[in-house]
This record gives sequence, C-alpha cells and structure tokens, in this order.
Amino acid sequence: MAPKPRPKNNSFRGSRPTKRNDRDRDSNPPEDNDFIYGRHSVLAALEGDRQLNRIWITPRLRYDPRFLNLINTTKAKGCVVDEVEPRRLSQITKGANHQGVAAQVAPYEYLDLADLIAQAQAQSQHPVIVVTDGIVDPHNLGAVIRTAEAIGAQGLVLPQRRAAGVTSTVMKVAAGALENFAVARVVNLRQALEELKASGFWIYGLTADAEKSLHTVDYSGPIALVIGSEGKGLSLLTQANCDFLLSIPLQGKTPSLNASVAAAMSLYEVFRQRWASQIYLESTDTEALKNRKDGV
Repeated sequence: MAPKPRPKNNSFRGSRPTKRNDRDRDSNPPEDNDFIYGRHSVLAALEGDRQLNRIWITPRLRYDPRFLNLINTTKAKGCVVDEVEPRRLSQITKGANHQGVAAQVAPYEYLDLADLIAQAQAQSQHPVIVVTDGIVDPHNLGAVIRTAEAIGAQGLVLPQRRAAGVTSTVMKVAAGALENFAVARVVNLRQALEELKASGFWIYGLTADAEKSLHTVDYSGPIALVIGSEGKGLSLLTQANCDFLLSIPLQGKTPSLNASVAAAMSLYEVFRQRWASQIYLESTDTEALKNRKDGV
C-alpha cells in the first residue's frame, strides 16, 4: 500500500494552374514534424483553436457542415486553405489514409514542467501524470497519449534526448487527444522526477521484474506513472529515482508487453481503484441517508 500523500515543498490551392507567387512557392508537402491528416485529427485541431498554417482539403469536404465554419474561421486568421483533388492529397500524404484533408500545423508547444504540475494540481486533487522513459516509436507515444487523455490523466512528461517527440505521426495516432492534453519535454528526467516528488507526487515505475504487482498498490494521492522504452524498459537510473517499482503479472510465455499496452493497463488499474472507491463512498452516503430517513 502506498504511504500517505507526500508533503509538498515550498519550493493547394487546387490543381488548376495559377500564376507563380510567394504563396505557391511553399505549396509542396510539409515536413513530417508539422503535418497532420485525417478528418478526426484535423477537426480536433480546428476545434482546439490550434494554429494551422495551411490546409489541403477536397471540395466536397470543404463545405461539409462539420468543417465549413471552422475552416472559414481559421482562414480569417491567416491560414491558407487549398481545395485539391484526392489524388493530390494522396501525393502530399504519401499514400496515407488522408480521408480528404491534411494540414500543416505550427510546431507543438510543450509546457514547462512546473506549469504542467501546476495545471495538473488545479485540475484534480489527486492528479495523475504519465512519464515516458525513452519511448522512440511515435506510434507508441501517440497511443500512450490517447489512452492517458481518454482515461483522465492530467499530462505527460517525456525526455528531450533519445526519445520521440510530438510529431505528426504522434498527433495522428493520438487522434485529437493532444488538443486537450498537456505535454512537457525535459532535458533531465531524473531532475524531473525529483521535481515531481517535491510537488507531492509519488513515483511508480513499471518494470517486468519488479516483485510488487500492479494491482496490489493503493494509488491514492498525486502520482506519476513511469513507462519504459520498447526494448530496454526503465533505465537503472530511472528505477533508482522511483518510489515504487511495479510489474504487470503475466501468465503466458510472452515475457513483456508493448509500452503503450503496459501504459493502458496501468492507467486503467489506477482509475479503476479510484472509480471503485468513489462508488463505494457514494453508496455509503446513500445508505446513511436512507437510514436517517427511516429513523435507524
């Protein structure tokens, strides 16, 4: 069982030929790190008031009620909107499933860790922050972000070196979750964990050979859940800076889980406990109220 809460320190245009000008010179496909595509991802970016530099969209989708007003609003803010044929979108996205729309976005803006912590504490009395230790596959990182936001975590911390950052692939896999989910990128992961501790967070690291099982821990209070890289798991230095090391019990012959799957299972266990506690408290309060009404 976890100890009591840690005390806080005070511390295309279309395919029709046009006259070549400045706007046409940047009509080539954007670089991967600032490029998203697919209806859900672009719609989430539009709804989240994300800064978009350029949008490529088919004429049919351009006037779809889901997009029309949002496209007009972002165009009024200076975004270039190009109506293009599906074939051109396939060229831009290199054959990906673009669903009729793609966009060039401004580079992702990470939060400072201190701001992320403050925001998480303002959102919840018992915030949950996910920390990734060297996840290099953007698909895995995007899946972690999508799960974390969907299940109710308050943010994510990732290292600046030897790890994937928030790229277009991450945005695509996250399926819009990044419009409502904060990410901090830190130079030194060890110092970041110490800063989380100083702010009252208990640090739980997932590693395959830990003796304590995931489901045997009480996850009350502010916590940070640390997920290791795809091949090596948690580094020894990161393990040394965790308050608890936990494992996911496995019965088959497969020795470990994909990083995003491990994150999903762990986050679900954290919130399952919290939901169960809330249901118990609510049922206890209801029973007490009934007893008072019955004169018990």
